[in-house]
Amino acid sequence: MEIGKECQPQIASVAKVFSHLSLLTSYLLLFCTFLLLSCGNDRQTFLLEGSFKGFNQGELYIYGLNGTHKLDTISVAKGTFRYEVTLEEPVTFALVFPNFSELPVFAEPRTEVEIEGDASHLRETRIKGTDLNKAMTDFRMKTSQMTPPEATQAAEAFIMENPVSPISLYLFNKYFAQIPRPDYQKAVRLIALLQKARPDEPSLKGLTEKMKGLQNLREGATLPSFTAKDVNGKTVSSSDLNATVNIIYTWAKSNYESVNMQRQLTFFQHRYEGKLKVVGICVDADVKGCRKTAEEDSVKWSIINDGKMWESPLIQTLGLSYIPDNIMTDSKGKIIAHTLRINELQDKARPLLEEKSP
Repeated sequence: MEIGKECQPQIASVAKVFSHLSLLTSYLLLFCTFLLLSCGNDRQTFLLEGSFKGFNQGELYIYGLNGTHKLDTISVAKGTFRYEVTLEEPVTFALVFPNFSELPVFAEPRTEVEIEGDASHLRETRIKGTDLNKAMTDFRMKTSQMTPPEATQAAEAFIMENPVSPISLYLFNKYFAQIPRPDYQKAVRLIALLQKARPDEPSLKGLTEKMKGLQNLREGATLPSFTAKDVNGKTVSSSDLNATVNIIYTWAKSNYESVNMQRQLTFFQHRYEGKLKVVGICVDADVKGCRKTAEEDSVKWSIINDGKMWESPLIQTLGLSYIPDNIMTDSKGKIIAHTLRINELQDKARPLLEEKSP
């Protein structure tokens, strides 16, 4: 069929429209492909959002337990915050507040978690978004009104019933490792249970090493050897602790008891200069702030702070797990006592420092 000349302009216009549609379709396909690729990356993202009554502005610290993720900061503005990170596998984060209180957050790729609470009642904080965070919230609510011994029993029961759960690893650290005077025998039994349930869990090796450190703290044992750099770059080692009495202690700017211990030790060391050596380990993430506080308090001895908080290899080697915590040794590195209050520390050291040489 022959097309008349009068129709040819209309046909050309239609062809032009189809040409533009074809080009538009190509762009749409490319755009959709880009979105799909982008979504593929985003699917590995973990999103943490939250709000805290009574905490309008400031910073939170967050890090992966057992060294899985480096320390990071989260800005809080108008009581709310948002934190986004790409994950390859599940991670247990520790969310640390300015007063050094800590909340666990169980993170997984492609999930979103929401936190809602009151900064003055952190035990009642609700974390939702995944089954693990809900279970941890339920445990925290259940134990919020319990006495410490009751809460420890509840933690032990949870671990016994749920040895495969990542929550059990966290509860073990909180209730059986990072406490002033751990029950070493019970801790070893619980670690054996966790290892049997999770034979491929790499963090359990770290727990085993930590328990060795706790065992090293027993009175009469020898202080584990160590070498570290203080905040001014000076090398500090266990061999330097060769005075009549030597004290290693932990502290943090936000913990009044530990700061007071440091100040009291300043006067104590000045009185027994030459007979008493002291080394401080600061567990703050802010190394510069730690140095400044020590300078303001006229601390003359070495302060060690590697910025890794409780994940510090030195803290784990020495078995220190509390703020304030301490170890007292004699000139040969023998542990005389540990985990004492400042008045107990002074009472224990004074007779040794004032003892006259034969």
